[in-house]
Amino acid sequence: ATFYGAEKNPTTIRLAKMNLAVHGLEGKIQKAISYYEDPHDFLGKADFVMANPPFNVDDVDAEKIKNDPRLPFGLPSVNKKGAVSNGNYLWISYFYSYLNKEGRAGFVMSSQASSAGGQEAEVRRKLVESGHVEGMIAIRSNFFYTRSVPCELWFLNKSKPTGMKDKVLMLDARNVYRKVTRKIYDFSPEQLANLTSIVWLYRGQKDRFLALVESYLARTLEDAKAAKPSMDAFIASFDKLARKLEQVEEETSKTFELLASDIKAFENAIEAENRNWEKTPRDNAGLLSAAKKLEPLAETSRDLIKQIDQLYKLIEKQAKQSAEKGLNKFIKDFDDERKEAVEQLKQVRYIFKQAHWLQERFPDAVLRDVEGLVKLVDIAEIKANDWSLTPGRYVGVAPEIEDEDFDFEETLRDIHIELKGLNEEAAVLAAQIQKNFEELGI
Repeated sequence: ATFYGAEKNPTTIRLAKMNLAVHGLEGKIQKAISYYEDPHDFLGKADFVMANPPFNVDDVDAEKIKNDPRLPFGLPSVNKKGAVSNGNYLWISYFYSYLNKEGRAGFVMSSQASSAGGQEAEVRRKLVESGHVEGMIAIRSNFFYTRSVPCELWFLNKSKPTGMKDKVLMLDARNVYRKVTRKIYDFSPEQLANLTSIVWLYRGQKDRFLALVESYLARTLEDAKAAKPSMDAFIASFDKLARKLEQVEEETSKTFELLASDIKAFENAIEAENRNWEKTPRDNAGLLSAAKKLEPLAETSRDLIKQIDQLYKLIEKQAKQSAEKGLNKFIKDFDDERKEAVEQLKQVRYIFKQAHWLQERFPDAVLRDVEGLVKLVDIAEIKANDWSLTPGRYVGVAPEIEDEDFDFEETLRDIHIELKGLNEEAAVLAAQIQKNFEELGI
């Protein structure tokens, strides 16, 4: 593939070329202002267009672009100064016009663009009626490092199947995210794969969907097996610490014996389910059956975490109250083994829940409307909604479900992340205030 681009800033051009070179890609980036120039003469030639253009740019000279062939649906709204007051629909039109007869485009756009009124709505109507809008995905705010605004992903496809010409896939992913910092969110690899798999179902690619579910179930078993060494290390570390104490309290001993017994049962269950998995058909019915059998294993992993944490708290308390010397190192080692075992066990349930998320929403491995998440909408419905392409307007609101998986520790970590961010900001502000005082001679 050869990458073509246009950019007005010479520094950005050099960065883009360096980025291409680092990844071993061929690219031709030219200096140009895209509103007024098409340096590659790219009209109708692109196989793919990908872009994250600047949002809501104003004051583009309408006179200079009114006859531009890259605007097949006409100009968006022009203000009294003769300028296009918002450049969003210029970008949308340019990306559409660059595509060849089988071309596809995916780009980020301000969330306000999908329901903009005025002449923008007229441009959007013509775009929808072309039959080339394939899908819209709504993304929550704080997905950018520099801007907090929510956005939407637009997907155009000039080679849509005939049966889908008057359909648009609406996907509301605002409730799908993970927290990176206090101000930044993103998708985990699994969340991204799950959203992508919905598009596979839309395109009739059932085998890819089932392969993803299969991979999650296989990983559930693999992660469960991988938890054994870390649990064994935790048990061995407990024995070392217990031998250093004069006597282990009765409650601690009973907690340990129960945990050791449950770990053994967990390991036996893994072996049994592994044998079942080898005989499981990889069709949808087989994978649904396998998921039901693996669910107790995933739930047990959560229970083991609670038991491990409880055992650690009991013996840590006793060790700290003990008069024995040199226990700190043993406590630290024990805590390290605990953390490793807990993280490995968490992975078991996390991966299983990805398969459950997909199977619960698409039990027949075919696309269907899911309240609050996805809906396949026809042009008649879009017309009835003022040609809006905002997914939330169509998919509705997901019914509120009590969260049985509320994780206090994870919530506490989120609070810790937020507190850390606030403390860092406070330190920067304090330093700035101190500097200002010094400059004022105070």
